[in-house]
Amino acid sequence: MNAALPDVGLPAQFVVDAFVASTLAEDLGTIGDITSNAVIPADARFTGVMDSRDPIVVAGLDLAEAFFRTLDPDVRIERLVQDGQQVAAGTILMRLEGAGRAMLTAERSALNTVQHLSGIATMTRSYVDAIAGTGAILLDTRKTIPGLRVLEKYATRMGGAQNHRMGLWDAAMIKDNHVAVAGGVVEAVRRARDAGIAHIIVEVDRIDQIAPALTAGATHLLLDNMPPAMLREAVALVGGRVPTEASGGVNLETIRAIAETGVTYVSVGRLTQSAPAADIGLDFTTA
Repeated sequence: MNAALPDVGLPAQFVVDAFVASTLAEDLGTIGDITSNAVIPADARFTGVMDSRDPIVVAGLDLAEAFFRTLDPDVRIERLVQDGQQVAAGTILMRLEGAGRAMLTAERSALNTVQHLSGIATMTRSYVDAIAGTGAILLDTRKTIPGLRVLEKYATRMGGAQNHRMGLWDAAMIKDNHVAVAGGVVEAVRRARDAGIAHIIVEVDRIDQIAPALTAGATHLLLDNMPPAMLREAVALVGGRVPTEASGGVNLETIRAIAETGVTYVSVGRLTQSAPAADIGLDFTTA
């Protein structure tokens, strides 16, 4: 899974121009960059490098480049690494030369995006590395910042994870509240099947819930907050009939033992919920 770089193309449903325009509009308001406009001569040039101050997994360079090109279509950019690549501290990610005002105006939006996405990708890679050799696959979750889900899930893929549901539309996930309102797991699954839903995930937190869920037609079991011993028992009971997913309370200290129970997947919300931003800067150079 880590042997080759992942597919680095942004998802087709993500509109880069719209994201860049809205982000810049948020920063510029109705007046613009009053600092750069006042301090930087109109004909000044900016030559600089974007570099990482820490070891990271890179994500978001296409977007950074889009910010600079939006404000200066003639900017010259040399990309030195690609998304999904693991780099050492001090690595130059890109060199650029363009209009001084434009480069400084785009700087924060470009850096914020790359820092956030690279932070997610870097944390994700640490989890992927922690379960290497177990056969388990790391999944992200829907615990994303509103409006940034597509980008954040892109970043987890750059780190080596697979995407779970992108939203409420691509699979049914029947959790305890659904079961309570529907009147039981069997009834909840029956209704999902009658609605023509092919992929039906059912959350269980006890061993005795597994058989009814499978009998009802679950195609995927989410084993919620089960300790390793219970996970092993659950995996044995399922016997490979459907994929199993361990979820809840997973961190770097616990994920290896969880993955070694034989579950198909381990999902981790903190990948997008709690990843710190990567330390990346943009520095002016004279050469």
